[in-house]
Amino acid sequence: MVVLLVATLGLIVAAALAFWPAREDRGGTGESGLPGTGGHAPPSLPTSLEGVLAGQLVGGEISRSQYLRALEQIAARDEQRHPLDVPWDARP
Repeated sequence: MVVLLVATLGLIVAAALAFWPAREDRGGTGESGLPGTGGHAPPSLPTSLEGVLAGQLVGGEISRSQYLRALEQIAARDEQRHPLDVPWDARP
């Protein structure tokens, strides 16, 4: 009987914690002092063109085909600037 009571109370506490609003949902500030950050620092900005494109893809600013086309153009430009020159003795 005691086990059933403890299990029931545990389930009630678990359900209450699962549906308890988070600090950001209540409008409070996180540990960083900024509202809605939840104590985490804001994400850093991407430092490469690929990072910018990935951010635009995830944000819905560009489509998958536009993303792939842009990556192809980056790869082609990189191949022109820095061609891969395989030494003659390294070929199989």
